Amino acid sequence: MGKPDTRRLDREIRVTTRKLEAARDRQLWPLTGRERRALLSAAASGSMKVARHKSGDRDEERADTAWDAAVTRLEAEITALQSERQRVVNEAATAKAAKKSSGCWW
Repeated sequence: MGKPDTRRLDREIRVTTRKLEAARDRQLWPLTGRERRALLSAAASGSMKVARHKSGDRDEERADTAWDAAVTRLEAEITALQSERQRVVNEAATAKAAKKSSGCWW
């Protein structure tokens, strides 16, 4: 029995880590459609208020909240992928130990 196949999970972890870095740099490409709409809505309504000489503080808070939610979502995805990878590795180790212990001494 060889090593467990974790290539797919490792790749997903790398991709999600790249998305997290991009979201922390305030890039739009890693966001979902809902998150993009929330950001663009906040930006549009904030710019309308500023054009009317009103305060856009609430809209800035909405945008910051949307960014924070995106970062939190990506961190949760990474955590879930890492725990799934660990589960696969543990199952493989358990299976290997069971196979080894059930054998004869020769």
